[in-house]
Amino acid sequence: MAQSYSQFRALWAITRASFKAIFKQPASIIFSLLFPIVFILIFGAFSNGGGGSQPIAIIPGSDTTNALFDSIKANPYIRISTLKDTARMRDAIERGNLTAMLKIDKVPVDSFNSYKVKVIATSASGSNLGELLQQLDYLAMKTELDEAHISERHYHLQPMVYEGRKYRRIDFILPGQLGFSILFATLFGIAITFFNLREQLVLKRFYATPVKKINILIGIGASRLFFQVVNVLVLILFGYFFLNFTLVHGVVTVVEMLLLTLVMLFLLMGVGLIISSVAKSDAIIPLLINIFGFPQMLLSGTFFPIEVFPKWLQDLCQALPLTQFNNAMRKISFDGLHLFDCWKELGILGIWIAVVYLVVNKVMKWE
Repeated sequence: MAQSYSQFRALWAITRASFKAIFKQPASIIFSLLFPIVFILIFGAFSNGGGGSQPIAIIPGSDTTNALFDSIKANPYIRISTLKDTARMRDAIERGNLTAMLKIDKVPVDSFNSYKVKVIATSASGSNLGELLQQLDYLAMKTELDEAHISERHYHLQPMVYEGRKYRRIDFILPGQLGFSILFATLFGIAITFFNLREQLVLKRFYATPVKKINILIGIGASRLFFQVVNVLVLILFGYFFLNFTLVHGVVTVVEMLLLTLVMLFLLMGVGLIISSVAKSDAIIPLLINIFGFPQMLLSGTFFPIEVFPKWLQDLCQALPLTQFNNAMRKISFDGLHLFDCWKELGILGIWIAVVYLVVNKVMKWE
């Protein structure tokens, strides 16, 4: 009695063979795991909240025998450069290596001395100049109060600081690096794999067998998805144990992050299938992937918040799938929200999935 063809065994065989093939390509591990770890270490090493000290230079001839200069010198947020040459100082502020140059002049007025502080800077100082001016203004006011022997003030600040979760740089960087990792690793993996299988007529041979087309797609795609989920899990655990990455609800947060990753991977698998189908040669695949991937890498909050962009560009950023993935990841990991709280992000990703797979259904080629 003849045995019926087992679609499950065929699916399992394709999945297993595809998974083994991944490890024959060292680039897969480098791009999806090692590169993100390097980026996480580099960007995670940046200061965790608050900027560093503002570097300034004192122009030769300045009066340095007054109380204001002593306050500036003792302030931990201002660092006085050792440069003594004015030309080198100007070169440094033009390059952005110094925030400003200060010229302090004594101006005798009747029975007391007044001081004029000239602050010289360039546009290269950016927002650092504003922070420096605030510090100098505060120090000048405090010095005047001290010299006037005013101990009783009319306005009193009473800071009330309560304990909360400490937001570290890694809490922003790691979710973005997860998106960066799965974006390019999945697109390259799926697009190149399916293109080569089609060019080598492997897909055509599969199509001639009793195995269903959907099982062929699931078999090859599932192996890639599983590989990327494992990479994401490794990156999360690496960030948690070595860089103090915040996981508000512990294991529950990890599971929800992996479920969100599966949604994004399913979307990217569809994009990879489209690219592999429309590409006329393997040389065009990286170009198509970069056209889709690089704008998202730059505009989706991967390395810096999208709030730095103009309002019109922020609206465009919100339409990108990687933006929604990054936002949802940060809400789950640090804010302590659950997956069902990210309905807006999941809704936009769902729209992208529907559109992508409608296109896949139209352009997918088997030979």
